[in-house]
Amino acid sequence: MPLKVLSALDQARTQYYHFKATVIAGMGLFTDAYDLFCIAPVMKLIGRIYYDAKDGNPGVTPPAVVSTTVAIALLGTVIGQLVFGVLGDRVGRRRVYGYSLILMIFSSAGCGFSICRTRTCALTSLCFFRFLLGIGIGGDYPLSATIMSEFANKRTRGSFIAGVFSMQGFGILASSAVTMAVAALFNKFADHGGDDSISPLNTPEAADLCWRIILMIGAVPATLTFYWRMTMPETARYTALVERDVAKATSDMGRVLCDFDLDTEALHQSVLPPPPPPIYNYGFFSREFLRQHGAHLFACSAAWFILDIPYYSSTLFQSQIYKPWFPPANHVNAYEEAYNVAKFQAIISVCSTIPGYFVTMAFIDRIGRRKIQMIGFFFMAIFLFALAAPYDHYWYNHTNVWYIVLYALTFFFSNFGPNTITFILPAELFPARFRSTCHGISGAWGKVGAIIGAIGFLFASQAKNRENVQSGYEPGIGMMNALLILGSVCIAGLVLTYFYTPETMMRSLEENEGSGNRVGEISELSNNKHKCRRSSSDVSHVMSDTTRISSSRSFFINSPRSSSA
Repeated sequence: MPLKVLSALDQARTQYYHFKATVIAGMGLFTDAYDLFCIAPVMKLIGRIYYDAKDGNPGVTPPAVVSTTVAIALLGTVIGQLVFGVLGDRVGRRRVYGYSLILMIFSSAGCGFSICRTRTCALTSLCFFRFLLGIGIGGDYPLSATIMSEFANKRTRGSFIAGVFSMQGFGILASSAVTMAVAALFNKFADHGGDDSISPLNTPEAADLCWRIILMIGAVPATLTFYWRMTMPETARYTALVERDVAKATSDMGRVLCDFDLDTEALHQSVLPPPPPPIYNYGFFSREFLRQHGAHLFACSAAWFILDIPYYSSTLFQSQIYKPWFPPANHVNAYEEAYNVAKFQAIISVCSTIPGYFVTMAFIDRIGRRKIQMIGFFFMAIFLFALAAPYDHYWYNHTNVWYIVLYALTFFFSNFGPNTITFILPAELFPARFRSTCHGISGAWGKVGAIIGAIGFLFASQAKNRENVQSGYEPGIGMMNALLILGSVCIAGLVLTYFYTPETMMRSLEENEGSGNRVGEISELSNNKHKCRRSSSDVSHVMSDTTRISSSRSFFINSPRSSSA
C-alpha cells in the first residue's frame, strides 16, 4: 500500500489548518495580482507627471514605455518560475518559500522608491524593481501550488488549490481599492484654486508621491504573512518521498493537523495484489521522463501559454471598454483619471473575476478539472467572437451595457475555466521530485504567452486608419480582427484540452503521477483514534515504513541532490 503517512493525508478530514495554509500560500498570489494590476492607473499618473501636455490633452505615457514596464515584470516572472521551481525540488518547498516572499517585499517597496525625480531615473528604477518583483512573483507560483497540493486531501484538493489561486481576485480588488482611496485622498487635499492649482493640464508635484505610495503598499500583505510562512512545516510528501524521512514527515503532519492518525478506520482498503515496483532512477532530462510525463508537461505548458494570450490581452483591453463610460482625459485631473481606471477594475473584479474563482472552488471536485477547462475555453471564445463580430459596425459607435456584460463574462469563464485549472493541474500530475520544476516550466510558458498577448495586442488592436490610431502607436489590424484572433486562440485551447489534458479529480497525487510509490504489504489497521498526538503504534508504523524504505531503495526516487533535475 502507499506509505501510511501519505494515505493518511489523502484521507484526512478537512480542518482548520487547511484553510490557514490556503490563506498563507495565497498571500503571495494576492501580492502578485496587486502589483501587476495597479500598474494601469499608475501609468496614467506617470504620464501626466513626466510627459508634457500636447494639443489641449494631458501628458500620456508613450506606448514603448508602457510596453516595457509590463513586459519587464512578466519577463522576471518567467525567470522566477523556472529558477524557484527547480529550487523547490532541489532544496525544499518551505526553505525556498521565504526567499521568494522576501524578494517580493523588497521589490514592492523598491518600485515606489527612487533616488531622484527625473523621468529617466524614475522609470529606470521602476523597471528595475518590477523585474525583481516579477522574479519573486514567479517563484511564488510553483511553490504555493505545490505546497497546497501536498497538504490537501484528495477529496477537496482541487477546491483548496483553487482557493489559493482565488487570492488573485482579492489582490486585484485590493489594488483598485487602495488606488481609489489614495487618489481620492490626494485629490481632496489638492489645491483646486490659485496659480498652482490642480487641473486636467496641470498636475501638482504631490502626484509624484501618490503613485509611489500605491506601489509600496503592495509590500504590506506579503510582510504580514512572512512569519506564518516561516513556521509552516515542510510538506510530508517532500520529506517522505524526496528526503526519505518518513518519521519526520509523520511528526510534522501530526504537529499541524489535528486528528492526523495513521490508525484510523478511513485507511481500511481492500487487499489487492501490489503492482510491480516502479523504478525511479531516471532524471528530468531523460527519455524515461519524456516517456512517462512528457505529454502531461506539454499539455500543461501549452494550455497555460494559450490561455495567457487572451487573458492578458483582455486585461489591457479595459481602457477601450471603460473609455465611453468616463469623462475624457482632458476633462479630469490626474487623480480623477487614476480613480476612474481603478474603479472600473474593481467593478470587473467584483462582478466577474472573484465569482469565477468561487464557482470553480464549488464545482472543481464535482465536475473535474478537464471539463471546467474545456467549458472555460469554449465560452471565452463565444464571448470574444460576440465582441468582435459587430465591433466595427456597432460597438465602436454605441455605448451599450451589453458590451461590458460580454466583456465581464470572458473574465468569469477564464477564472471558471483555464486560468484556475492551468494553475492546479501541474501541481497534481508530476512526481514529488519534479512537481515544482514542472509547475514552474508550465507557468513560465504561460507568461511567455502573456508577453505576446499584452504587448502584441496593444499594437495589433490599433485602428487601420492612421487618423483613428492612439497617440504614439502605428496602424494595426483593428480591434475586430484582434478579437477574432483571440477567440480563435481559445478554440485552440479547447482542442488541446480535449485531446491532451487528463483528469486528476479524486485521485491521490501518487496515482496521478502514474506510479505506485508502494512499499511492503497491506496490514490490518486498528480503529483507535487519537487526537493531535502520536501513539506508540504510530511510532511502530513509522519505523516499519522506514525499514521497508531502506530495504526497497529501488522503489523510490533518487535524491534531488544525486539526480539531475
